[in-house]
Amino acid sequence: MPSSSPAAAQTVHVTLDDGGGYPIEIGAGLLASIGAHPALTHPALRSAAAMIVTNTTVAPLYAEALAAALRPPYAQVHTVALPDGEAHKDWPTLNLVFDALLGHGCDRKTVLFALGGGVVGDMTGFAAACYMRGVPFVQVPTTLLAQVDSSVGGKTAINHPLGKNMIGAFYQPKLVLCDLATLATLPAREVSAGLAEVIKYGPIADMDFLAWIEAHVGALRAGDHAALAHAVRRSCEIKARVVGQDEKEAGLRAILNFGHTFGHAIEAGLGYGEWLHGEAVGCGMVMAARLSARLGLVDDAFVARLVAIVERAGLPVRAPRIDARDNPGRYLALMRVDKKAEAGEIKFVLIARPGEAVVRGAPDALVREVIDASCA
Repeated sequence: MPSSSPAAAQTVHVTLDDGGGYPIEIGAGLLASIGAHPALTHPALRSAAAMIVTNTTVAPLYAEALAAALRPPYAQVHTVALPDGEAHKDWPTLNLVFDALLGHGCDRKTVLFALGGGVVGDMTGFAAACYMRGVPFVQVPTTLLAQVDSSVGGKTAINHPLGKNMIGAFYQPKLVLCDLATLATLPAREVSAGLAEVIKYGPIADMDFLAWIEAHVGALRAGDHAALAHAVRRSCEIKARVVGQDEKEAGLRAILNFGHTFGHAIEAGLGYGEWLHGEAVGCGMVMAARLSARLGLVDDAFVARLVAIVERAGLPVRAPRIDARDNPGRYLALMRVDKKAEAGEIKFVLIARPGEAVVRGAPDALVREVIDASCA
């Protein structure tokens, strides 16, 4: 990817309602100096050993560089490389992390470093939450999607065949380090997938940011460092503000799932890994916007604007058919096991008005119409 001059490093703080929190560092070339980061001097992160959890795609690119950067402060740095892809976000793959930890005799002070995208981050966080009832971990996201969304907020999980991210825990990292230089090795499809999670922040929280994305989507897709730095920082600022008010998703935090109810159904219905998570979310946002319009919350012009942005980001705007006999029925069945569902009633993140989201139900008949229109 071409890029302009690297932007200066920036810090966004996540402040939790229990008084805790952690920094999100954003900049180019940060990975090489992570061992000297002040956060690693915190008592919770002092240990003789660290373990890097990565995958077979990222490991050849960055694992050794990260390991070298962690010696010191850690005398021993182990690495485990998991199979790559959403299809491997499951119990057998999670057990590979536990096998490595136990095989190296890692104790409860061992620090885990999640080096990779959203799948690696989610699985490392869940492993950290479970191993010896909790060990500290650090997020080192290497994809745009992970830097702007999944690495922040402490939601960790694995998938179940009947639903995405259904088995997991809320478990916060001690540090998130977003090295923009790692985005240079991302395939174009992965960049577009990450942009879905950037775009979502506009309709739910900041229409000025959406306008900025409209003006800079080409630069973002081209890998411009200044544009990426702004996109990552503003996305993290919005997410940090929401997480700080509702860490365990009791209310407000659910708005961050805009597009995800439809998107998760797409992923589960097609089979995990067929569409990237960001691709499913991008299409899901279009479907959620159409449902918002049919409920009279936003006008058709808003929907058309969002469709155009999603399409310009290189994301699908036409939903796939996931069942040959009753396609809407299959979508509805999968969405009823969404984590926001209550007593079988599907709760959607909808746009109450541009820049403000609401979580509410909708009649099945109306949802069926949206699904049919979106798949047409």
